[in-house]
Amino acid sequence: MDPFDPVWEDYVKDPLDFLISDFLWVLLFSVIISEVSILIDSQLNKLLPWSNRGIKRLCIQGILQIAVSILFVAIIINIFSNTPDIAKMDYRKEMTLLGQWVATNIIISLLISAVNTGDYLLENWKKSAIEVTQHKLRASKHKQAAMAAELQALKLQIDPHFIFNNLSVLSELILENQQLGYEYAENFSKVYRYLVINSKKDVISLDEELKFLDSYIFLIKKRIGDGVNFEISINPELRNMMIPPLTLQFLVENAIKHNQTLRSNPLQIKIYTLTSKNLVVCNTLIPLINKAESSKVGIKNIMNRFELLGDKKPLILQTEKDFLAKIPLL
Repeated sequence: MDPFDPVWEDYVKDPLDFLISDFLWVLLFSVIISEVSILIDSQLNKLLPWSNRGIKRLCIQGILQIAVSILFVAIIINIFSNTPDIAKMDYRKEMTLLGQWVATNIIISLLISAVNTGDYLLENWKKSAIEVTQHKLRASKHKQAAMAAELQALKLQIDPHFIFNNLSVLSELILENQQLGYEYAENFSKVYRYLVINSKKDVISLDEELKFLDSYIFLIKKRIGDGVNFEISINPELRNMMIPPLTLQFLVENAIKHNQTLRSNPLQIKIYTLTSKNLVVCNTLIPLINKAESSKVGIKNIMNRFELLGDKKPLILQTEKDFLAKIPLL
């Protein structure tokens, strides 16, 4: 440790093979000290993380590093105690050298531990920062999806074509059959009541969604007639499971919006559950002659809302004949 010690004058005069051997021993000891220091840190990261008790962890880590450094020096002294240079050395000088070795090892061990700890804490900070950012992003997406659902419901609510078509049907029904007109008006009001009350919710029971769908289908059947057929088969045991509100309405509306509804070739829409606790909405494909480009707002909305609710994601499949949406129940 003392650069002015006369021993350095003799040291540089030693044979080359001795200097190389000495350098390799120092390198070996340095590697051992480094690996032991890193091992202590990694084990303490598992048994006593910094996030639990920082002061206690710092004290234990420091004590262990010092203890291991002293033990390491003792082992080295024991190995080399019988060498001629050590055996002939004055006791006072031997103790001085021993103290220097201990101090050097402790300093090196603590420096390695400090660097390793700093790297560990920095990585944890980066990981925490990324998780916070992702959480904020998910919250932002969740808010956007909720707003999109509300906007979609509002669009249906004030869509002049939707209102005009239903009011026209209602006027005709009142003139032809007042009782049927009353039933149509009742279902019309149920649809809007559901939209207003439930459009802002994250999830709703499948049973409530199906009750809403009954009213929605009633309006569709009276407006389109035999141009569309519905086949619904739901396992009663799954009716209490949850689903994002308006999921079925989006899928049914999507099927009717992009397909022909001819009495001679009616659009078939099937809604059923699977034993895997999935809800399936499947419709035949009868493309419109003058098909407008689809923005797929409804499908994107469903996918985004499920992504924010958990790991389960809907499966959308389209063949030449069918369009199928497999919706996981929550």
